[in-house]
Formats: sequence, structure tokens, C-alpha cells
Amino acid sequence: MYIGIIGYSFSAFLFLLLSTLLLTTWRGRAEGTFLLLASVVSGCWALSSVALEVKSSILSGSIYQLLEISKNFAWLAFLYKLLGSLKKGERESDGLMVYTPTGILVASCVLVVFELSAMVFPGFSRWNGQVSLQLAGHLGLAVAGLTLIEQLFRNTRPEKRWAVKYLYFGIGLLFTYDFFLYADALLFKQVDRDFWLARGFISAFAVPMVAIAAARNPSWSVRVFVSRRVIFHATALFGAAVYLLVMSAVGYYIKYYGGTWGRAAQVIFIFFAIAVLIALLFSVHLRSRLRVFVSKHFFNYKYDYRDEWLRFIHTLSEGDLDDRIQERGVKAIADIVDSGGGTLWLRDDSSFYRASAQWQSCLSDEVLTNDSSMIRFLRERDWIVDLQEYTTSPGLYDKLNITRGILSHAEAWLLIPINFHSNLLGFILLTKPRAPRTINWEDRDLLKTAAQQVGSYLTLIQTTRALLEANQFDAFNRLSAFVVHDLKNLIAQLELVVKNAERHKHNPEFMDDAVKTIGNAVSKMSKLLAQLRKGRFEKGDNKQFFVEEAVAKAVNELYHYQPKPKLKIKSNYMRLVADKDRFTAVIVHLIKNAQEATHEQGSIDVIVDQRDGEAVIEIEDTGVGMDEDFIKNKLFRPFETTKGNAGMGIGVYETREYVKSLNGSMSVESQRNVGTKFSLRIPLEKPPEPPINETLSRSEAAS
Repeated sequence: MYIGIIGYSFSAFLFLLLSTLLLTTWRGRAEGTFLLLASVVSGCWALSSVALEVKSSILSGSIYQLLEISKNFAWLAFLYKLLGSLKKGERESDGLMVYTPTGILVASCVLVVFELSAMVFPGFSRWNGQVSLQLAGHLGLAVAGLTLIEQLFRNTRPEKRWAVKYLYFGIGLLFTYDFFLYADALLFKQVDRDFWLARGFISAFAVPMVAIAAARNPSWSVRVFVSRRVIFHATALFGAAVYLLVMSAVGYYIKYYGGTWGRAAQVIFIFFAIAVLIALLFSVHLRSRLRVFVSKHFFNYKYDYRDEWLRFIHTLSEGDLDDRIQERGVKAIADIVDSGGGTLWLRDDSSFYRASAQWQSCLSDEVLTNDSSMIRFLRERDWIVDLQEYTTSPGLYDKLNITRGILSHAEAWLLIPINFHSNLLGFILLTKPRAPRTINWEDRDLLKTAAQQVGSYLTLIQTTRALLEANQFDAFNRLSAFVVHDLKNLIAQLELVVKNAERHKHNPEFMDDAVKTIGNAVSKMSKLLAQLRKGRFEKGDNKQFFVEEAVAKAVNELYHYQPKPKLKIKSNYMRLVADKDRFTAVIVHLIKNAQEATHEQGSIDVIVDQRDGEAVIEIEDTGVGMDEDFIKNKLFRPFETTKGNAGMGIGVYETREYVKSLNGSMSVESQRNVGTKFSLRIPLEKPPEPPINETLSRSEAAS
């Protein structure tokens, strides 16, 4: 008895709770009205069943039978209304769709009339003195309900069935159980007690399915919302409960049949079962698979966009607005699709795309040009590339040629372009997810939106950095104005000494004053020089000269300082058209930096060579070196230096900019406490070809 009371009470609670949710969101639509009515009547029917179980005298059998008939007919009316409201474009076939449900409803009304007649006139409650008309009527209504569900399923297009499939399960469960219950009752001429007691739990199990179907159909005017987090944890908890229940049953079996060792074996088994459960609950892959299962089977959309966006913004915003924003951007996008990691490629000042940040992945040496096939495809199409799909069906990605360096990555999965105002800033390569999954339009839309947000963050960083550098240069220019003013005063003092020197050079007192004035000027100029540290070069005349001569001149200027630079010229007569003085100053600056970073017992090698039509100048020292982070993020930025107050951090930046103006390139290799090597590659001027006549005369002379 008690199990029946519990089951029907639980069913009544769930039906009335669903009715409350439907009532609070009801807007007067017909489908919502029929669903609300069916839910309320079902709740009242479950309460009447509880009353009958507690004490039969509390409620008459006629009232219970009336509620039973009303419940079945209410669900039939709801199904009939759903069939009638199907739009023509949503039907799988029109055929007998209109006539069959109407016939079923008419037959159901006839059955209801017979059942009511049997209640009013007890003499007609049995047909031929044996068959109960009430049981037969209940059975007939169950068959009618199953037929309407079949009609609803058959006349709904396959792509639309997803929204109502749980309705098939829920209401179908009610009518199927009624069919077995009353078929058994007609066969044995009485209702089976155990079947009737279990009926409450079956009805309760149908309520969540109906609620899910209602949530997937806005036209029913129900806004049943359950957090994905709640569903996820509830599913995990339910699975853990089922697991423990099964393990307990197995443990009981071991104890019962284990003989003298039964209890010890049971304890060991239960202990290891709990240990396995804890390990599974902390499994990242299992949680990933569970999230995919919940998203696919319980929700209309795969994502809870509110939670996803809050998590995404939190990941991007945590910490300072520094270079780690790139790593956080990769993580924020990877977390959307549960990817195991990713790498970010960004466009540099030379329009090359290089790997600049990674999260739970490895940086790649792959460098892509602005004209490469992959970059053009991402820039023009703005597509997310599924590398597995690209491998199996390359025809889907027309004119796309992905480099081997990316395809060779064993875990490579998705290529996501990073855009800002139709400008391709870079792209992200995501690795495969922890749980196997495929991406659809919803994944792609969310990933593209998140990538645009990351692009705006990266653009903000670049703009802020450029503004900061502009402010620093502005401050530097203001400092230069003060220096120029001081230099003007010093020049005026020295100019006065020069003018009076011819007349008073034999006067000892004048000479003493002149020496003091010059000494004071030298002292002030040294201070000014210490402030500026030769931060700028003036433009000069471009003339042709030999590279090895300019480098040799730079070495000679610094040969008196320790450690002495050693010059190695491997190629001669390398012509270059540029400002020779400025070029020499660049080499002087690099050698001077090497001397300042190297101990007197160290060594500095200056190597001049020619490769592939380019002058190659290498300056290698055994100094203190630089770490990778400084080289990557600070070395080529203005006003960044390792010399403290002794340097201004402009020399290397200015050197690189000057080399780039010659269409050359500058690279650096360094290691802490090992040394540093700067390499300059500059295209050479081709020597003029001799006239054809002169060439012929030389060949004739040689013959």
C-alpha cells in the first residue's frame, strides 16, 4: 500500500508543479490551454488515487472513474489539437491525416459515453454478463491515444520530430502502461494489484519528458528553464546513484554466495567500486562526454549562451592587460568546444604570420606569408576550417592549400580566423577535443563571434601599445628641445672663446678662463650625451660603397675598447647604395652593445660574408645574453633596455628600422650567460654589366 501512496503522491506533485509552470507562462494559446488542462486533470487523478489508497471510503469509485476518463480524454484532446495545428509545410504527408484523427476522436467520445453510461446505469456495466464496459472503455482510450501518437509521429517531418520526440515518450508511456494494465484486467477479469501500485511511478516518470517537450515548443507558451549546470550535475548524480545501486546489488550477491569469505569479499568489492566511482567523477574526458550527452539530448541549443559568454569574458579579462591576453584568448576559445589546447598566429610588422602564443600546446616554427593560399582563404572566406573534414573532403574548401607544418600536427582540429573590421589579424589552431564531437552551424557561429571579440582585444592591445610608444617619442622630442636649448647656450660660450682667442691667446688669465669654460662645456655636453645616447640618426646622402670597408671602419673605431672586436671578412667587393656614415654608425652601435655586455676576457667576432646576393653581417659575443621573453617582447621595442639608466633602449629599435629601410632583415639569437649573435642581411647592389662590344672584344682577346 505504501509504495502506491508514494508513487501516486509523487506523480500528483510533478503534474501540479508542471501545471503551475504552464499557468505562470500561459498566454491564451490553444495548445497551451489543452496541455494545461491535461496536466491539471492528471494531477487531480493522481490525488484521487492517493485518496483511494489511504482509505476507500474517502472517495467514491465513481469520482475516481470520472477523473480517470477525464484524464485520458484530456490527453487525447491535446494530441488531436497538435495534429490539427500542424502547418502544411510541417507535415510529412497529407493523405488521411485529416480524417483519421477525427475518426479516432469520435470513437473516443463513443467510448466515453459507454463508460459514463456504465457508471450511471450499473446494469449496463458488463456486456453479455462477462466483459466490463469500463475496463473495455479504458483499454479503448489507451489504444486511441497510441494511435494518435503514431499519427502525430508519422505526419511530422523528420527535422521537426526533435521538438516533440519526448512528448511521444511521455504520453506514449502513459497510454502503453494503461493498455497492458487493462488488457491484463480484461483477461483475468480484475485489475492486477501490483500493476496498479506501480502505475503512480510510471506516471511520474512521464512528467519530465512532457516538460522537456513543452520547453522545446514555444507555441505551447511554456518557458520551463533548467540550468545546464543543474542538468549536468543531476545527470552525474543520477548515474552515480545507479552505479552504487548496481554495485550494492553485486556486493550483496557476493556476500550471500561467498561463504565464509563472503563479507570480506563484499567489503573489498564495495571499497574498490567507490574508488572507481571517485576516479570517474574526476575524469576530464568523462565530464566532457557527459556535457555532450546533456547538450544533445536535453536542450534545443547546444550552449547556455549566458554562461558561455560570462565565462568567455571572465577568461579574457582576468589578469593584467599584457601579452598574456593572447594566451587567454586561445584558452577562452578552446574552452567553448572543450578543445585540449591551441596556438595563436598573429601578423607582424612585416606582414608575416608567426606563432605568438599557445595554451596547452607547442609553438610552431611555421611562418606564413600574406600571399599564401591558407591566409588568402581565411581572409577572403572567413571560414572555420575543420581539418578532419579538409583531409577527407578537400573539395569542400575550394582553393585552400594548408601547409604541411600545420597538417603534420597530430592533434590539429580547427582553424579559426581572427578578424577585426574585415582585417585578418591572425588565426588560431585548436587541437582535438577531450571527447569526440562534431561541429555544426551553432558551434561555428559561436566560435566566429568569440574570435571577433578576441580580435577586438588584440587590436586594443596593439593600439594601446602604439599610443604608448607615440607618447614616449613625444616625451623624447620634448627632451630633445631642452637639450637643443642647452646646446645653444654652450655653443654661444665656445663661440665667444674662439672670437677672443686671436687677441688674448697670449694672456695667461684668458687662457685659464678659456680652459675652465671649455671644461665646463665638455662636462655639460657629456651629461647631455648621457641623456640622449645617440637616439637618432640624421639623414645623409646615399652613395655606393663597399660593405666590408664600412664594417672595418666601425671595428677600428672601437678597437681601443675591451674586449677587442675581431674582424673576419669572407667576401669582398660587396656594393651597397646607402648613407655610409649612418650604416657605419649602425655597426658601431651593435659592436659597442656587444662590448658593454661582454667581460674583458670575452670575445667579439664580426663576420662579413655574401649569401644569395645579400650581404650577411654577424656580430657574435660571449656576453651575458638575453632570455627568450626579452627578445620576443622587449628587444625591438623603443625605450626597452637591459642597461638600466645607462641606456635609452632606442638603438636596437632604430637599427632594425634602418635595416628594414634597406629592404634587409635583422635577427638575433641569444642565450643567458652564453652569448648573443646579431645577424644583418641586406640586398646588395648588382655590379653594372659591361657593354656588349666590350664583352665581345674581351672574349676575342682571350681566344
